[in-house]
Parts: sequence; structure tokens; C-alpha cells
Amino acid sequence: VHSLTTHRRTNTIKPRIYKVTTTRRCLHSLAGLSRSSAVAASALHTFEYIAPSPDMERLKKITAQLMPQGMPGKAKVAVLGAAGGIGQPLSLLLKLSPNIGELSLYDVANTPGVAADLSHMSTGVKVKGYLGPDQLPAALQGCHLVVIPAGVPRKPGMTRDDLFNINAGIVRTLCEGIARHCPQAWVAIISNPVNSTVPIAAEVFKAAGTYDPSRLFGVTTLDVVRAETFIAEILGVDPKEVSVPVVGGHAGITILPILSQATPRLSLDREQAKRLMARIQDAGTEVVQAKAGTGSATLSMAYAAARFAESCLRAMSGESVQEYAYVQSQLFPGVPFFSTRLRLGRNGGEEQLPLGPL
Repeated sequence: VHSLTTHRRTNTIKPRIYKVTTTRRCLHSLAGLSRSSAVAASALHTFEYIAPSPDMERLKKITAQLMPQGMPGKAKVAVLGAAGGIGQPLSLLLKLSPNIGELSLYDVANTPGVAADLSHMSTGVKVKGYLGPDQLPAALQGCHLVVIPAGVPRKPGMTRDDLFNINAGIVRTLCEGIARHCPQAWVAIISNPVNSTVPIAAEVFKAAGTYDPSRLFGVTTLDVVRAETFIAEILGVDPKEVSVPVVGGHAGITILPILSQATPRLSLDREQAKRLMARIQDAGTEVVQAKAGTGSATLSMAYAAARFAESCLRAMSGESVQEYAYVQSQLFPGVPFFSTRLRLGRNGGEEQLPLGPL
């Protein structure tokens, strides 16, 4: 690696040559040169590999494997489906994040207007809009986190099978773009039915040779948020004081709130517990019916997705964060995907935590 550094005594620029070895310590040392040495301003970020051309790709692969997958500074985050019912409020909330440097908004219609509108907000997040398949590569380039709310919303009378027939193809196409243009990004899928779209995304990434199960998540945070809210109503407390595990899947009876582990502790008889369980499981239908055909749970979903995205960004920065998500499962034989509590770190979902006493 070649760099230019300032000679302390004569204040002149002198070249130095650093030998690259494949150790984590060496790579961290080289990455820290611009911070720890007296480096001239004009010489910052001028490190370059001196290697024969055929070795360049091998060096890149070694670096990617040995260096942590955390983000340098603030993240670039893409929202795919940014002009939709979830995408717009989600983008608004992400524009407020102190951990995002650039927000990349993609959709097949109306993104320039959404991006222009959000860009007038007085926060430090830079916003760019991208429109249509031709601009998808630019939208994804360099992203650390990709959030996918794209697809059609659920309407009265629609089953999740109906959603699958439309949204599965959308998710597949977007994930093919991710595999090509930002294969190292964390991917958070909101598009329903999550129980099916996440396995589809996994197969796309496997076919492309980029699959890392620790960086693919189905966003089930809305189930947790609803459980916290409904229990807070019963107890008469602030929802921020409530904690309750919600595991399983993200559709109807696959949503499993573990009420016995809720804090503060719940004292419910069997019928009360059944009613609460049913309300949490059917909360999406409750919103669809209340909106009378005009939409589904968009605002609460945007809030939940922003909360999950913020957890991911904190983890990328080195913080250990616990969050629930629908992921490739190691908990139960024969159950390939399951929503469970994860410990997130720099490298993604680093540990799937046990369910505890049931």
C-alpha cells in the first residue's frame, strides 16, 4: 500500500511503502493511518494497492472477508418502494435518523417528487430519488442497508396467497439487483407475505452466490410494537415500559406473542389471554377493515420498520442490539425460517437467542 505522509521535521511530503499481509491487525493498522499519522490533507485517502492486475480481485476479497462489515461513518440506506403507502412515511422517519448520511429512494413512479419533498427537511441526511428499473443500479450502489416495502397493499377480501402472487415477483427482481450492485448490504424485507418473500430472497441470493443468512431479515417488528401497545393499554402504562417476545412468523396464527414472559407481568385468565392473542394476530385485518378498502397498516408499519432500521444501523456501528426478525432459523429442526430474538452486531445477526421458559 502506498501513501504520502508529512515529514515532521522538514514539513515535506515523502512517500512511504507499506507491505500488505493478510492479517486483521495489519488491515486495521492501514485503515487507521490517516487518523494516527501526521498525514497531509492532500494525502488523505490516497492509499492504493500496488499489485499485479490479476491479483486485484483477490485482494478485494481478502479485505472484505477480514475487515468488519460495519459502516465507515454514516450509512447509505435505500428504500425500495419509497413512493408507496409504507415507503413515504418510512422515508420521512429515516430522514430524521442521526445514523444515515444518504437516503436513496427508489420506486417505479413518483420518486422524484417524494425525494424533492423530503429534501426540504432541515436534517443532515442527503436524499436522492431514483425512478424505474434503469435507475435501480445507481440507487443501490454503495448501500449498507436496503429496506424493501415495495409491492401491493392488502385489501379487504385479499388473502396472503393473493399478495404472494404479485409481491413475490417484485421482491425477486429487487433482490436480483441487490445481489449485483450491493451484495454486502443488509436487507430488511417488509413486503408481504413476509413468511414467503424472505425465503424467496434467500434463494435469489443463493443463486447469485451472495447469500449470507446473517444479513437477511424479515421485518416483524410491527407484531412486537402492537403487542407492546395492547399490553400497555391493559396495564395502563407507557408502551415504552413494556417488553414482550413475539416469535414464529408474520401472518395470522403464526404470530406467537409469549404473554407469560411479558414485563410488567400480565395477570390474565385463559379467556382474556385468548382475546389478547387473537387481537395481536389479527391486528392487520383490524386496520384493513377500519380503512374500509382504502389501504392497510402503513403508518404503524413505517414506524416499526424505522425502529428496526435504526437497530440495524446501531449494530453496524459496533453496538450490540437485540431485535426480533424473521430469519433463517437454527432453533427447530425442519423449520427453515422463524421469527426470533437476535443479537445484532457489526456482522449482522450474530446470535439467535433462546426462547426461554414457555
